[in-house]
Amino acid sequence: MNAELLNLLCCPETHQTFSVAPPALIEQLNQRIARGGLINRAGRMIVEKIDDGLLRADGRFLYPVRASIPILLIDEAIAVPVEN
Repeated sequence: MNAELLNLLCCPETHQTFSVAPPALIEQLNQRIARGGLINRAGRMIVEKIDDGLLRADGRFLYPVRASIPILLIDEAIAVPVEN
């Protein structure tokens, strides 16, 4: 993700800044997608793996990136699992 572009983007819901999601988180989410166990905020099952992600500053939601295009729709956001 281009640093200049990343600095221009913000969460469409809260206007918080983004950071690029760590590869380990992307891998974890893609594993859940492969098992059929991941839904987005709209409640729809996610079936297509994500290439990357933009993590909201509070760490609660990730916006997927597919084919280098950030999907900045609130309903497409993915809740980030809380680590215990």
